[in-house]
Amino acid sequence: MFTGIVEELGEVTAVENLGDASRFRLRGPVVTEGARHGDSIAVNGVCLTVVEHEGDEFTADVMAETLDRSSLGALAVGSRVNLERPMALGARLGGHIVQGHVDATGTVLERKLSENWEIVKISLPADITRYVVEKGSITVDGISLTVVDAGPDYFTVSLIPTTLELTTLGRKQPGDPVNLEVDVIAKYVERLLGERGTAK
Repeated sequence: MFTGIVEELGEVTAVENLGDASRFRLRGPVVTEGARHGDSIAVNGVCLTVVEHEGDEFTADVMAETLDRSSLGALAVGSRVNLERPMALGARLGGHIVQGHVDATGTVLERKLSENWEIVKISLPADITRYVVEKGSITVDGISLTVVDAGPDYFTVSLIPTTLELTTLGRKQPGDPVNLEVDVIAKYVERLLGERGTAK
């Protein structure tokens, strides 16, 4: 379980094609501190398992399903990535409940500069539109954000300078893909109400 509060901006240092999977080596001094084999680290919002750890780098295997359903398949050596370790019990929940399970990918459509912040417009796939509401939470590339405007096929978020500086969203341009994870509470509510409606 994660919170969507990115701990550091890491970097892909190697990509190995394994046929039906890929092995990524990533650099992240903060998230690798005390890391062990089998630990989880969120990479651009995708929960990955540490295979090896040496110095300030770790490797993670990514199966074809994850490569197909997320933007990780577009990563290359030198790509910057958002990194976060799992939330510790008893710690503050600074963002919202994030599972690290990507629901869909969107595309950055537009960026609008303001004096003290920036508005980013992102495409919203039809199958997750119902989970995105104005002032609700959404995870974009592993970043917990508040929805400013929820349109029929897009949503917007407002980014403060800190988010622009310390995450990949400061570098994403129109046309770039992003990983999206909707608020899991909305999915549970939908399922429970659906079952309630069919109960006899």
